[in-house]
Amino acid sequence: MIIDTHTHLDHRFFREDLEDVLQRAQEAGVRCAIIPGADPRDLPRAIELAERYRGIYFAVGLHPYDLERFDRGLFASLNHRKCVAVGECGLDYYRLPKDPEERERVKERQKELFIEQIGVAREWGKPLIVHIREANRDAKEILEEYSGPEGGVLHCYNASPILLDLAERNFYFGIGGVITFKNARKLVEILPKIPLDRIVIETDAPYLTPHPFRGKRNEPAYTPLIAQKIAEILGMSVEEVCTITTENAQRLFSLACQSVSLI
Repeated sequence: MIIDTHTHLDHRFFREDLEDVLQRAQEAGVRCAIIPGADPRDLPRAIELAERYRGIYFAVGLHPYDLERFDRGLFASLNHRKCVAVGECGLDYYRLPKDPEERERVKERQKELFIEQIGVAREWGKPLIVHIREANRDAKEILEEYSGPEGGVLHCYNASPILLDLAERNFYFGIGGVITFKNARKLVEILPKIPLDRIVIETDAPYLTPHPFRGKRNEPAYTPLIAQKIAEILGMSVEEVCTITTENAQRLFSLACQSVSLI
């Protein structure tokens, strides 16, 4: 049994063949999948899928790229029975404006919205789904100061050693297809340093497709490739990795995935 803790099944890339995608995922052992909130325009689709399929859950949040779409009305869906988290939210300094003043303005606005969404998560008692890119120190400082006991997951964990301490604050580390890449040396080296009870599996589908399918659309059915690579690095069986990461995801997101069917 595998839980894909981060998969954008509401993306337009899955519009034409979602039933086939879910069938392949189920055959691969996926029993639950979480759709993170990123673009508010996709939220109705995420809710629709969560209501249609027993093993699909969703989160509500705003990606740091979408600053102009922030609206607190977005969080009205947090009372939905299948809403399990706030996010993905966080900091992303990869594509900041070149103008120094505008650059600082965007960084400060990202921090403001990140802190506000952390506050929403604490208010509702939900874990966070955190996006961090080229902003490790700022993100860590904010999480250490503002995050609550519910913790969350560092989506697509970027192998930064300074983030490892967040495991003590109930933060988990999302490991996806990047672990299978030939240039993932840093992630491979740091993986054994992550506590076993803090690792969860994700695909970030349709992005970050694992080897040997790089260049193609990613989907939840590829989660066994991630589990296999984790098992290889940690010297464990694939079954052990699936069991541990599933238990971790269930604990973090308060999931009830005992059902034998994703769909």
